[in-house]
Amino acid sequence: MAPPADARLQLEAVRLTALYGRRAVVKDVSILFPAHSVTAVIGPSGCGKSTFLRCLNRMHELSEGGWVTGTVLLDGADVYDAGVDPVQLRRRIGMVFQRPTPFPTMTIYDNVAAGLRVNGGRSRGEVDAAVEQALRRAALWDEVKDRLKKSALDLSGGQQQRLCIARALAPEPEVLLLDEPTASLDPAGTQRIEELCHELKHRYTIVIVTHNLQQAGRVSDYTAFFYLGDLVEVGRTEELFTKPAQEQTEAYITGRFG
Repeated sequence: MAPPADARLQLEAVRLTALYGRRAVVKDVSILFPAHSVTAVIGPSGCGKSTFLRCLNRMHELSEGGWVTGTVLLDGADVYDAGVDPVQLRRRIGMVFQRPTPFPTMTIYDNVAAGLRVNGGRSRGEVDAAVEQALRRAALWDEVKDRLKKSALDLSGGQQQRLCIARALAPEPEVLLLDEPTASLDPAGTQRIEELCHELKHRYTIVIVTHNLQQAGRVSDYTAFFYLGDLVEVGRTEELFTKPAQEQTEAYITGRFG
């Protein structure tokens, strides 16, 4: 199952299985994510959505007992090859979590600059420029430019989440993973993050896990439906929501289960 073959390929999972010990929670999933698009991953709680997302940038292996079989390709290269540095990979595939996670002891500026300082080698002017650019792309610069040295915890919840997006964008990733990024936000904060998805997809490939079907319909170009660890169906969002090919998908999106 995949979006159209002529879509520009950037990120792809091939027969990916994610396990905790011997228990498989994502099972033999193959899917590609076209460049410069938003793909929503939907499904009931516990179906493997977030675990699948964490496999794409090798964060699943940080979980106790977490390991994978299969392949994840970024620009044709397997991210699980022995020679791949997971820290460098996560600079190319950034991730934002369900709850805002600013570094509590750091300023707004230092939160964004943190990822830029991992390898060093940048002048202060270069870091300043990259921080400003990331904050602008996260639609936060105008709100914080006069208080960059203030604690990140002084920001509202929605601002903190956009700060986390800026932090993920600062190293210039190719892919942005969003794991239910609006689950803890109010409607205004949710709307701003959804608007950001539309703006950012012109520069990045975005995969968003969401429990909110209306949100999936609003922000995504493609939607993938997971159930009990299986990828049941994936396709263009409008088609999947109006003419799903699988009965399980129709039952879920019409509220008959899940």
